[in-house]
Amino acid sequence: MSANRTLFEETHNIFRESVKRFIQKHVVPYHEEWEKLGVVSRDFWLEAGAAGILCPDLPTKYGGPGGDFRHNVIVLEEMMKVGASGPGIQVHSDVVSPYILHYGTESQKSSWLPGMCEGRLISAIAMTEPGTGSDLQSVKTTAKYQNNEIILNGQKTFITNGQSADIIIVVAQTESSPGAKGISLIVCEGDREGFKRGRNLDKIGLKAQDTSELFFDNVRLPKENLLGSKGKGFYHLMNELPQERLSIAVSAVSAAEAALDWTIKYVSERNAFGKKIIEFQNTKFKLAEIKAQLSVARIYIDECISKHLKGDFDAVQGAMAKLWTTELQCKIIDECVQLHGGYGYMREYPIAKAYEDARVQKIYGGTNEIMKEIISRTL
Repeated sequence: MSANRTLFEETHNIFRESVKRFIQKHVVPYHEEWEKLGVVSRDFWLEAGAAGILCPDLPTKYGGPGGDFRHNVIVLEEMMKVGASGPGIQVHSDVVSPYILHYGTESQKSSWLPGMCEGRLISAIAMTEPGTGSDLQSVKTTAKYQNNEIILNGQKTFITNGQSADIIIVVAQTESSPGAKGISLIVCEGDREGFKRGRNLDKIGLKAQDTSELFFDNVRLPKENLLGSKGKGFYHLMNELPQERLSIAVSAVSAAEAALDWTIKYVSERNAFGKKIIEFQNTKFKLAEIKAQLSVARIYIDECISKHLKGDFDAVQGAMAKLWTTELQCKIIDECVQLHGGYGYMREYPIAKAYEDARVQKIYGGTNEIMKEIISRTL
């Protein structure tokens, strides 16, 4: 469905072919094993770094390939095409690295970004707490200044890459002021005394992706681990969330496109009542409807990416993109499961795993109810 896209240049097309080869060699043969283990191997991260697919939009000055966000999009699209939801590259490249690039000091950038590009340092961002989900202004984790140190205390949950992360951006309260004005971003290394990883959470889907509870018990950090400005963490989050939500939208459309491809193949081979399932009018009409919806979605998201590249993609546009595409993804994949019949409920078929993986898309990155609230403020 992407043959006539004008978003990409020749260099991007060459990069896409290399990403496809990498996935076929280093992801597809191992993904089922990662699902059983509940975590992607560290070897994968090092191989991905060597292949240049981690943080591909980072400048060469900090160890990156010097690409743009379209390179990140390509990695995500190609992963979704094969149902590879395990590697937490999306959080690592599309979410965490921009915070360090945009708000880090030169020392922080030089210390952390090259390792992230190489796969030596796996990253995570810790926003959600047991009692605080999308309401980031109400976080209870604290980061108190004491002499030349920051003392970090609190608990986080649902953290992608949590079992593996070497560096974690922690959203914490540094000021006594309630709400947004007291929030800062603090970077905690994974080997700090007082930092503990909880269990690898048992999820409905995303089985190969480690998602964890994290605990901070008087973790002592140098004051230089403050990322950005003290008390400005909430505003840093608001500035970066549009890209995170656009990334989710990209994955939503790509996952739905993959579901359509798998379903067309299945109904073209499967017989019922003496003929191929695709020959039934209901099947053809339903697939035609899905194809039309995805054609519109693809054009829309490519336009969103173009706006983002120009610096013209704001919080409301990010909310609309995330809301519409994730709702569409869940609807389409459900319809594709139905067209598979009983086999669509069997995890040996990729459509079943896609069904499990899709549901959380309407929850993380800000629930879709929060997206509606953001959009409604413009009415």
